[in-house]
Amino acid sequence: MRLALPVVLSTLLLALPAAAHQPIASVRVAFDRDSIGAAQTQGWADVAAQRAVTADDPVRIASISKLVLAIGVMRLVEEGKLDLHTDVSQYLGWELRHPRFPQVPITLQMMLSHQSGLTDDAGYWATPLDGQIRDIVDDPRAWDEHAPGTWFRYTNLNSPLVASMMERVTGERVDLLMQRLVLQPAGINACYGWETCDEATAARAVVLYDKDGKPAVDDNQGKKPECNVRRATDGSCDLALWQPGRNGGAFSPQGGLRISANALARVGQLLLGGGEIDGVRIISDASVKTMLTPQWVYAPGNGQTWEDGEPMPPPGVPHATLCSYGQGTIILATGHPDCGDDPFGDGIARVGHSGNAYGLRSGLWIDPASGTGVAYFATGMDGAPIGKRSAFTAEAERLATGE
Repeated sequence: MRLALPVVLSTLLLALPAAAHQPIASVRVAFDRDSIGAAQTQGWADVAAQRAVTADDPVRIASISKLVLAIGVMRLVEEGKLDLHTDVSQYLGWELRHPRFPQVPITLQMMLSHQSGLTDDAGYWATPLDGQIRDIVDDPRAWDEHAPGTWFRYTNLNSPLVASMMERVTGERVDLLMQRLVLQPAGINACYGWETCDEATAARAVVLYDKDGKPAVDDNQGKKPECNVRRATDGSCDLALWQPGRNGGAFSPQGGLRISANALARVGQLLLGGGEIDGVRIISDASVKTMLTPQWVYAPGNGQTWEDGEPMPPPGVPHATLCSYGQGTIILATGHPDCGDDPFGDGIARVGHSGNAYGLRSGLWIDPASGTGVAYFATGMDGAPIGKRSAFTAEAERLATGE
């Protein structure tokens, strides 16, 4: 029997991640302060539906979500509702202390720069809708052996706690709050979870695939998901159960932003514009500089340069992609011999964030000096090989440079 060409292509694409480590879908968009260039796209947003990916299709962008969340934090700092150097216990409504160093206050600055002393070893994503995020920090595994402020350890748990603070000081659900503070005024069509996106946007979701080429996330089948949060302990999905600050992780602030490559480029333009886009001021230029300024720079013995849950790299290899961190931002190209943090290969200290989850690899990087940037993502990347010039994947290197 002769198969139709789209069926043959989809079958080949499903086989590619395991065989040649080619993406199922990839999108790259270059931009400057004033314009967004033509997108480079290839592959399927949804293999089963035979839907080709476009630069306007929303994808779960993974940890770039933290950068966008930090913009919302800075708005609340400017409004006086949060302070970067105050004990966060004041905002949480309960005392957050490292059990080994109870005398050391933990600040928002420490959390945004991953120097809080927290780890992901006790979990961070599975709190049910009616659960409490504070229960996680009661687990001794949630803490490492270093005093807050003295050690870098990239930790997803920081973001749900920060989101809980944002909710408690405003009384607003964090996904709605981020629409008000950042996304809507900046003209960025995106949502934390799917709840605040419309049906048409959810219908264009980019499906993420596991190592076997099977749908892992956002297989929406042309409609908005019925439940957009982790269900309550009784299996229900009633958002009326939400309480301000109880569970800031409900809408996945650490990785659950759904956003297209074109919309992500607008986030980059906002940063390049010093907090302003299309004549609309979102945050001040000083707040942008605060976000982009390194709060931690790698030196042997001052931090962990890989994410919890990933294998510890071998010694003596330039393995690290995390070698300099601001407040919700990664700074590239530190030049340290232990670091492979320059996917562009040109030594320029770009700023932004990468993403890595459910087979997706993503990046948003700006060069403030030249006023240019790039936004990209690729799906089906579990097991993808490392590139030739960095510890990023070869596909991330290709998308970074547009090769």
